[in-house]
Amino acid sequence: MENPTKYLGNELKYIEQVLNSESWSGTGGSWNHALESLFCEKTGSGYAIAMNSGTSTLHSALVACGVKKGDQVISPALTVIMDSTATLHANAKPVYADVDPLTWTIDPEDIERKIGYKTKAIITVSLYGLMPDMKPIMDIADKYGLWVIEDNAQCVKGWYGTQMAGSLGHMASYSFENTKHISCGEGGILTTNNELLAERARKISGHGFKNLQAEEGRVRLNQDIFQNPHYKRHDTLGWNYRLSEFSAAIALAQLERADELIDLRVKSAEMFLDVMNECDYFIPQLVPEGCYHTYYTLAALYNGPVSWEEFRKRYIENGGDGIYGCWSVPYQEPIMEKMKIRGNCHVAEAIQPKIMQFKTNYRDLELAYKKADALKKTVKGLM
Repeated sequence: MENPTKYLGNELKYIEQVLNSESWSGTGGSWNHALESLFCEKTGSGYAIAMNSGTSTLHSALVACGVKKGDQVISPALTVIMDSTATLHANAKPVYADVDPLTWTIDPEDIERKIGYKTKAIITVSLYGLMPDMKPIMDIADKYGLWVIEDNAQCVKGWYGTQMAGSLGHMASYSFENTKHISCGEGGILTTNNELLAERARKISGHGFKNLQAEEGRVRLNQDIFQNPHYKRHDTLGWNYRLSEFSAAIALAQLERADELIDLRVKSAEMFLDVMNECDYFIPQLVPEGCYHTYYTLAALYNGPVSWEEFRKRYIENGGDGIYGCWSVPYQEPIMEKMKIRGNCHVAEAIQPKIMQFKTNYRDLELAYKKADALKKTVKGLM
């Protein structure tokens, strides 16, 4: 039984419309504009800027916030390396805060311990679909005058109390990469309620065209002006992070079904959690009361009777999908060691090798049930 295609909505219809249009570039951007408008509507954001990846969005956000050479940016020690590399591309230095031992999200107390006079921003990460403890983080940011960028690559429409993901930090970054809740293969989007930050980020991501605005990413709306030889185009140093119209059209079709796609992941995760409750050697990521976890993946600490690798082997033999290991702590990656970027986060270092990440991206709950049953057979086989 194969997993159904994720593209079950208007993807093909929209792609055909792009093919039949005059512009495939974000400079003409009607599909980008539609995607940004709907994303604002779905997330309650004031402004959204579509880009070609969730790493481009992070980099653009840091530069828009004024991060520059000599500054420091705090990010969690349990996350992908892209939070660090975006910081480095902004000519700043990554500084690592440890994580909470139960939620595995960034620890507000350690953030405050790591703040120095060069600290300019904090990147928070909604790990696996769970938002961190944002209230104390925002209090700390207000106290020290720091920018907060939410990395919500793994979390669309998650909740922290009564506030949706993306509504607490000064800016929020999302990914449309192939495995994410909303996917067009590669892509991302940046949101904010700050008009100045939105305009800066749009210019930074769009070659610095001076006519780019917080709400508008199209640069060729008035051909009489744009085609004039005396027209001066650029007033900002920028990069080409534009999203193609094809990718925007696919992401838009996905976004229209966001609630359905998220609900499938949550229900799939619940099946695996039911199995994990039958043994004492899986410790799933804690979801604090009042938070809504969107389960990009279901992760648990494994303390079983056989090795991590042996358990994965048996799970696959019983019909399960492969279990993913957690990324290395960023400062332990070879490139970071080579660049002499160091950290001191004992909780993250202890948790990382034990994490098992189970797939939740099933578009058929019957298939999810079969994979959860494979886990159940594996657990029972070790009793």
